[in-house]
Amino acid sequence: MVIGAGPGGLAAAAALRRRGVDVLVVDRAQQVGVSWRGHYDRLHLHTPRGLSGLGGLPIPREYGRWVARDDVVRYLEQYAAHHDLEIRTGTAVERIERPGSDWLVHLAGGEVLRARDVVVATGYNNTRRRPTWPGEEQFTGQILHASQYRSGAPFAGRSVLVVGFGNTGAEIATDLTEHGAGPVRISVRTPPYILKRERGAFLTTTAVGILVRHLPVRLVDALQDRVFHRDLQDLSAHGVPRPHGGIYSQVLKGTIPVQDVGIVAAIREGRVQAVGSPARFGTDHVELADGARVDPEVVIVAAGYERALENLVGHRGLLDERGLPHVTGGQEALPGLWFTGFTNPISGMFRELRLDAAAIARGIVKRDGARGGRPGRPRRPVRRA
Repeated sequence: MVIGAGPGGLAAAAALRRRGVDVLVVDRAQQVGVSWRGHYDRLHLHTPRGLSGLGGLPIPREYGRWVARDDVVRYLEQYAAHHDLEIRTGTAVERIERPGSDWLVHLAGGEVLRARDVVVATGYNNTRRRPTWPGEEQFTGQILHASQYRSGAPFAGRSVLVVGFGNTGAEIATDLTEHGAGPVRISVRTPPYILKRERGAFLTTTAVGILVRHLPVRLVDALQDRVFHRDLQDLSAHGVPRPHGGIYSQVLKGTIPVQDVGIVAAIREGRVQAVGSPARFGTDHVELADGARVDPEVVIVAAGYERALENLVGHRGLLDERGLPHVTGGQEALPGLWFTGFTNPISGMFRELRLDAAAIARGIVKRDGARGGRPGRPRRPVRRA
């Protein structure tokens, strides 16, 4: 059984199907790829089409080099149909346990399915949980999570503070200015490495990330001035401190480099102003950690997601302090239990999901072939509550 019908779950299910294994995919949402359906309108894959296809079906050429959100959704639908995947949508999994040789998958409503193997692919950003600040309950402006943002059009002529300088925050801030919002400010807590998305017709940030993916962390950090120096964007003169600690070290801590799709020009031209991180809210203003004060009408929080795995497997001691699995990809976390999609690699998420899926399928088939069995689809419910 695969839990999650996003790109990671679909890739894992398809890899198993191609090896002759029957597999059931379950997802709490009513459609595949629900997280992509809810992203903002401007979003494109930050990795080029040729490096982003899942196993067994390339992304169609007509979707262009940088695939738009709606085309990603369309591709995931095509992918599920192409591989004839069996998917139960509207099916939430509450917890899994293994009292014997098989896993018991407890569904909302009391149904329990039995499966020899379970692949958890519920997503790195599964559930939004934004930070809170003192005084925000008295703030008379609007506070939104980035997952609620679709376009800058409704914010034309309004002052906006974007909290979080990751890829999402940077792109939302850029989008706001392009739709006439202003002033637009973006708060910086951890200074990001900002990279050009592409260099010339063939070399992209993703390609460089693939080249250095398996090098020692210290070596990549040491080489950053040589490997990335042409791509690194310096905004220190505009209020964005220079990052430190090493580009790959930041990645391993969960801070992914920002790919420039307009934010650098927006800051240099003064359309977006970099400010400090919020410390507390007043009725009509936000006090920043550096003592400054801003007065936005709207605050958009581009930070705050969690994996939400605690109820599912937290009782098994499989998660670290960030709620991420200790073991992911092509290795079993426990016998018959696999995780995919819980890293945030510089080499591109879709590419890593494809590699994870192939490794998981190989591992399952090899293991069961060695013991003379073959994993199949989850069996009928063992009971209903």
